[in-house]
Amino acid sequence: MPDPKLRRVDVLGVGVSTVNQSMALAEITRWVEAKERQYVCVTGVHGVMESQNDPELKAIHNASGLTTPDGMPMVWAGRKAGADWMDRVYGPDLMLNVLSRAAERGWSSFLYGGKDGVPELLAKKLTERIPGVKIAGMYSPPFRPLTEAEDDEIVKRINDSGAELVWVGLSTPKQERWMAAHRDKLGAPVLFGVGAAFDFHAGLVPQAPSWMQSNGLEWFYRLTKEPKRLWKRYLVNNPAYLRAIRNNPPYLRD
Repeated sequence: MPDPKLRRVDVLGVGVSTVNQSMALAEITRWVEAKERQYVCVTGVHGVMESQNDPELKAIHNASGLTTPDGMPMVWAGRKAGADWMDRVYGPDLMLNVLSRAAERGWSSFLYGGKDGVPELLAKKLTERIPGVKIAGMYSPPFRPLTEAEDDEIVKRINDSGAELVWVGLSTPKQERWMAAHRDKLGAPVLFGVGAAFDFHAGLVPQAPSWMQSNGLEWFYRLTKEPKRLWKRYLVNNPAYLRAIRNNPPYLRD
């Protein structure tokens, strides 16, 4: 049975799950063992603000099995609404926690995303880090829409691998759209949109120090590392989020 504390806090129309790492891991374990088909969005300010002008993306977040609070602003919003048990369910940490559980229980994973060579490097790093982890397959898609035939082929490859977990590293909102479009085509119980976790765990991009993460300053660290790619995400979206949340306080959904 789902945890009775597992609800949604409405953050500007996006239902963020009122979870912490242990609750998320328990729910994901339940899905795999029951063979439920679900997907997990890992969402912070960027995903919420992208959803403001994209009703389809907002609907994808709201239809997920879990939309976890990837950043501290989502945690603060949930706690303000009354979910004082909420904590950050950061994509890279969730990935390691779930893969550790997978190694214990024999679940295998498929890695979908990243630049050429990244899934292979990620698989190598993960198998070194987590004894017993099983990587059933991997694929780095081209930076263009797949043809119907190509898409059919990758669906077959993932299904033929027998993986219980599919890790999707395409960044927001591309990974959320991919999961929603492929959820019913794939036999794996759980799909995860974890974005930058591929590059972090492959050792290609450094993570912010833990003190910056816990104080909501990871955005600043990442901006200093990738200013050309991330300036708009943080310097436009963050102030817009603060203005919007001030006028639309978060609340727990029934």
